[in-house]
Amino acid sequence: MQVWYLIIGNPVLNVLIALSHLLSGEFGLAIIALTIIVRLLSWPLTKRQLNSTKALQNMQPKIQELQKKYGKNKQKLQQEMMKLYKEAGVNPLGCIWPMLVQLPIWIAVYQAILKALATTPDNLLDLAHRLYSWDIVNQAIPLSSMFLGFDLGGTNNFILAIIVGGTMWVQQKMTQAPAVDPRQQSTSRMMLLMMPLMFGFITLMVPSGLALYWTVSNIIGIVTQYIMAGGWGYLRSRSPTQST
Repeated sequence: MQVWYLIIGNPVLNVLIALSHLLSGEFGLAIIALTIIVRLLSWPLTKRQLNSTKALQNMQPKIQELQKKYGKNKQKLQQEMMKLYKEAGVNPLGCIWPMLVQLPIWIAVYQAILKALATTPDNLLDLAHRLYSWDIVNQAIPLSSMFLGFDLGGTNNFILAIIVGGTMWVQQKMTQAPAVDPRQQSTSRMMLLMMPLMFGFITLMVPSGLALYWTVSNIIGIVTQYIMAGGWGYLRSRSPTQST
């Protein structure tokens, strides 16, 4: 645990507090600034993900042909699909890496918000032990938890839960190719709903500051996806069964 705080936890905490001081004591703006920094640092992985998504979009006609041709032979279909992915240099699981890279940051931001907005004597003492001896950090304490009418340290924020779930759904929908097989369509629709609903539910249980981080990160993802793909991707597309 000490290694965690030394490598990730304490740096994120102190950077957040320093950013808050630089941004006129607005802890919410500090969270937004940190989100932008994290997205910039993870840009190489994000760019690879977006390129893979665009390549998958271009491959859809060939994928649909394979699905129609080998729909009854699942093993052969899988072999041909992997062969197609290999020829195109596409990793269908590449979209997972940016989320995995950000997972430690999510945990660190969650902990940083709880510690930075400490109110009890024990929490304040723990905070004091984790602060760096930077003047900019010491001058920022104590922090204000209010931002745009939200208590960043509070929970049960239904507005942010809806925003987090909604932006995540849009981001997923833009990159999720429509399936040809009816069973795949059902699975795809379920996954498209499960992740936003799950994160929306989690948002109700975590500090609103972390929900703000997720919201800004999702919006940045939507904008970059729109720019890289030259449009809304699969958000406006119809399923194969609807187009026939």
